[in-house]
Amino acid sequence: MHKLCAIDGISEPGSKGFDHSPKGPVFVVRYDGQIFVYANNCPHLGVNLEWEPDRFLDKEDRLIQCCMHGALFRIEDGECLSGPCVGDSLTPVPHEIKDNTIYLFD
Repeated sequence: MHKLCAIDGISEPGSKGFDHSPKGPVFVVRYDGQIFVYANNCPHLGVNLEWEPDRFLDKEDRLIQCCMHGALFRIEDGECLSGPCVGDSLTPVPHEIKDNTIYLFD
């Protein structure tokens, strides 16, 4: 397993990106007391999603938003709700939380 970060290092709600992991670029969203980890890759264009470092959420911190074309993705399952990739989903990254730390499976 690969140690990613402590949960406390991410605001609630909030997000944080990681360029180097065994799974390639990934990002973590902390929302509603839960942790979600996705590949940092838009299903439409294959670009990174963040607007600026660690900014993956929309202004209301309720949806993940792509910086390239504004597509909106549901945090809980990564499904695209609006934009050119409606019906597609972000790729979830298998992870585990242990001792308040997020680990990725190798």
